[in-house]
Amino acid sequence: MIDQVWLIPLGFAAGILGSMIGLGGGIIVVPVLTFLGFPPTVAASNSLFAALSNSIASTISYSRQKRIEYFLGLKLGLLAIPGTILGAILSTDIAPDIFKILFGLVLIASAIYIFLRKQIESKEKIISKQMIIFAIGSSFFAGIISSFFGIGGGIIFVPLMVVGMGMSMKKAAPTSQLILFFASLSGVIVHSVLGHPDFLQAGFLAIGSFFGGLVGAKLSLSVKERNLKILISIVLMIAAGKLFFDSLTNNFFSFGF
Repeated sequence: MIDQVWLIPLGFAAGILGSMIGLGGGIIVVPVLTFLGFPPTVAASNSLFAALSNSIASTISYSRQKRIEYFLGLKLGLLAIPGTILGAILSTDIAPDIFKILFGLVLIASAIYIFLRKQIESKEKIISKQMIIFAIGSSFFAGIISSFFGIGGGIIFVPLMVVGMGMSMKKAAPTSQLILFFASLSGVIVHSVLGHPDFLQAGFLAIGSFFGGLVGAKLSLSVKERNLKILISIVLMIAAGKLFFDSLTNNFFSFGF
């Protein structure tokens, strides 16, 4: 038990960043666990516990700041649930090298989003029927991504709300945390039924992530984003490169070179 305590500060750091940018802390937790040799399903399912805990803490804090669009968050969150069920099932037999490549692509997309998040903010829009249909499909896909990789799905939801619906970033990131509550909760339940998580490890991650979410929500009001987003983007790109390198190296040697 003692040798697992390091997961608390990992969850705390991931919770701070996940709360501030609205993507969930999985983009930090999963690469770390993967680098340490955790199987993909264990890394993803453990991370979802942290994402759930983080979303609860962040939603509480952001609700006090009155920055959450509850009606929209509730709808998108419920729409994501079928996708989370499918994502958890699909993750059962994923090969580690394939997981690394796919997650590396997710990290690159996350880094690009974080770096360009101010540029993609747009004026408020009237939501058309086509956008509603697109939002339904995107929510289902985000649910799959959330449960398959253990990251919560914010990489889909935040750009959807900002670019597609014209919501300000100030409200999109907090609303994303409410959505992630539904996505991560359903993912946690399905992963648990399938026997994927290590509950002790997941519990330590969740403890750290909860308090990190409280801190991150407060810091989001005052911290200057520029240096933070550059640092996070660089870290994510390095992590993606490491995942690609590990996967390609394993395949290289498996062919006898």
